[in-house]
Amino acid sequence: MKDAMQSTNEDISVDAPVPGNLLAGQRTVVQKVRERLGDFVAQATAAFALVLVFVFLSFASPVFLTQNNLVNIVQQNAVTLTIALGMTFVIITAGIDLSVGSTAAMTGVQGVELVARGWHWPPAMLIAILAGGAIGLGNGLLISFAKLPPFIATLGMMTVVRGITDILTNAVVVFGPPSEMGPNNFGVIGLGSVAGIPVALVILVVLSTLAYFVLSRTRLGRYAYAIGSNKEAARLSGIPVKRYLLAVYIILGLLTGVAGVISVSRLGIGQPNFGIGLELDVIAATVIGGASLFGGQGNIVGTIIGVFLIGLIRDGSVLLDINYFYQNVIIGIVIWVAVYWDQFRRQRISSLSS
Repeated sequence: MKDAMQSTNEDISVDAPVPGNLLAGQRTVVQKVRERLGDFVAQATAAFALVLVFVFLSFASPVFLTQNNLVNIVQQNAVTLTIALGMTFVIITAGIDLSVGSTAAMTGVQGVELVARGWHWPPAMLIAILAGGAIGLGNGLLISFAKLPPFIATLGMMTVVRGITDILTNAVVVFGPPSEMGPNNFGVIGLGSVAGIPVALVILVVLSTLAYFVLSRTRLGRYAYAIGSNKEAARLSGIPVKRYLLAVYIILGLLTGVAGVISVSRLGIGQPNFGIGLELDVIAATVIGGASLFGGQGNIVGTIIGVFLIGLIRDGSVLLDINYFYQNVIIGIVIWVAVYWDQFRRQRISSLSS
């Protein structure tokens, strides 16, 4: 009897080994919780910085809180945010696209040229947007099927698209129609308003809502996170990685086409040199908002915060008469801090979940 009781006590001993798959499952849950917490902290940090800059500029400049300036901030950042929504998808898959500035220039020039030839602006701008999607398709094919690294594929596309734009325009500005009335009133996209609300803001709200829904509620969003977290594991689990990588680059291309249309509608002209350096602002805003350049992390709300944080810094620099070159220095330092924070956060998550 004594031996039996001793045997029973040994069976229920706390030192008994725990199945490896149970430990692995527990580690996975803990890691996911820590990743979610890390995402929240990163997003909260960016939001705090945004509020801090907003409050500071409210006191530092009497012009900042005027309606004209606030509308101007929305209109100026409409292009960056539209592209950044698509870039969020790409960066989550551990990709990158350096060709967005060139693509925005080409699509904008194409749209203006069609309108100048007498096209009604809706079909003209639709063709320009579809041209952006075609460039995104090209990037996706180079990355998914030719297996080029995203950096190299999109760097080449950036140069090719910029060169084609210069060839088609002879590097000369393309002017829109002499009158903005009638069917050629495409200026309403970037400068118009509906019931006092800027059309650009309406477009941003619609696109941001759609992007949030797709990323958080659809298979495309779930697979994007899976591909960015571990591409090979995603492939082995049955996810058609090539197809979904193709999809995210096409989405980015289409949104870049929309951004190109917004840019030319504000100016009324197509500039072949438009968008030089735009990709840096877009990537910086996405990373500042919590997206990781290593993939698997990021969200739309964070991207919106990142875009307007950079936008407020640039707007405040103008209002406070800070030299443009200092603006670039400030943005560069913010990028350093954001990437360092991302690396630190990932290392902490890895160490605590191991």
